[in-house]
Amino acid sequence: MAEPLYKTKAVAKGGRASGKVSLSEGGIFFHMEHSKPLGGSGEGVNPEQLFAMGWATCFNGAVLFIAGQKKIDASKAIVTCEVGIGREEGGLGLSAKLTLAVPGLERAQVQELIEAAHQMCPYSKATRNNIPVELAVEG
Repeated sequence: MAEPLYKTKAVAKGGRASGKVSLSEGGIFFHMEHSKPLGGSGEGVNPEQLFAMGWATCFNGAVLFIAGQKKIDASKAIVTCEVGIGREEGGLGLSAKLTLAVPGLERAQVQELIEAAHQMCPYSKATRNNIPVELAVEG
């Protein structure tokens, strides 16, 4: 990759159990906590939630970009990203499901958009062949 267009830095202390994470430039601060299924209180935020939010947002941007190139109105596109964590050989692993709904578009058009966005989105590229990812069209 050439020189990044943007960089950000997060600082974490204390890990998943009663930890804290923030952006070094300020603006966002989270109390971290294990989810209830992993033995925590579930009252804080966990890395899987943050990852799902980032991926959903990035993927939605990719959908809108591709739709714009194809002259398709996808302004009402809704991306849902579900991230799971579970046991696998050697420890824990992640899985993901990306769902795309675009009211007013035919299912075939939405399928085309989700597949193209999955090729373009930086989160999708970073996870490709590293974790199981399911793509789904809603509606």
